[in-house]
Amino acid sequence: MDRLEVGKIVNTHGLKGEVKIVTWTDYPEVFEDLEYVYAKKKNGEIKLDLKNIKYQKNNIIAKFSQIESIEEAETFKNCVLTADRDMLGELPEGVYYIADLIGCEVFDDNGEKLGEISDVFNTGANDIYAVSAPQRKDMLIPVTDETIVSVDIENKKVVVHLIEGLDEL
Repeated sequence: MDRLEVGKIVNTHGLKGEVKIVTWTDYPEVFEDLEYVYAKKKNGEIKLDLKNIKYQKNNIIAKFSQIESIEEAETFKNCVLTADRDMLGELPEGVYYIADLIGCEVFDDNGEKLGEISDVFNTGANDIYAVSAPQRKDMLIPVTDETIVSVDIENKKVVVHLIEGLDEL
């Protein structure tokens, strides 16, 4: 089954086994549609059934059926959570999963290969694609209408328009 990382348990909350989750999704509300997630632990993955969620600032407080006490919740601190891709629903046009962008080849609008996307950062204003290539310095390309010409996830290809100054990073 194809899974994507959706967040990380960063702390316990209260005494009855609730946990604080930092979400790694643009829309934390996606957790409302999830019946379960998987927690990655050292000894493998554990399926956790979501009973309840509530919002606290930029985080989620979640209650899972399998975690009944603060002591049990402690053992899940720093666990990365994954969810089945098909449970996450359709993305709006022009929005992509980071996992799908990593490894895409990046070309400029003249057809020259610049490298591959090695990471995606969110600056608040927009995302930034980190493009790595063995023969040149890494590039940071802002994801804006001005710079991104096309994204073809199926063929792992992104075409960008290099605005002045980008090719000098």
